Amino acid sequence: MNVHLRKLVLEDAKELSAIVNNKNVWDNMDDIPYPNTTKDTEDFLRLLLAEKDQKIAFAICYNDKLAGWIGVFRRDNIRRLTGEMGYYIAEEYWNKGITTEAVRQMCNHVFSNTDIVRIFAETYMHNIASSRVLEKAGFEREGILKQNAIKNGEISDMKLYAMTKSKWEGKI
Repeated sequence: MNVHLRKLVLEDAKELSAIVNNKNVWDNMDDIPYPNTTKDTEDFLRLLLAEKDQKIAFAICYNDKLAGWIGVFRRDNIRRLTGEMGYYIAEEYWNKGITTEAVRQMCNHVFSNTDIVRIFAETYMHNIASSRVLEKAGFEREGILKQNAIKNGEISDMKLYAMTKSKWEGKI
């Protein structure tokens, strides 16, 4: 499979914004402006690029085409060795194993190049595909976060998944 991660650049904003403007994609994300403008995405990318020590982010490429985005955001204080993972991918690339491979590559990068020892991700209960991505990448479901989010005016439970560096390295 020809999946690779590369540095994000401001010129990715137009394509990433178009991906987010698909309501099926947007419905499974945190709240960001919808419809999303190129400027909204440029502002987001500027924030990522400015805080590269706290936010590790890459473009997801498939067959050398921009397919989506993936990032790990370092927490702070007592959770400073923990990162929260987020990602999205264009609907045309769903169900092809691309996101699972991107998650694996991101875990490898983070655990090999930073002091982060735990990566977690939360998925909406209805987002079975994203849960499967994490499970196939080796993440363990740690629990259900009750009434953890509000999206489209509805309060939702979420699933919590995590991967530790020791598990990733095969020490567990």
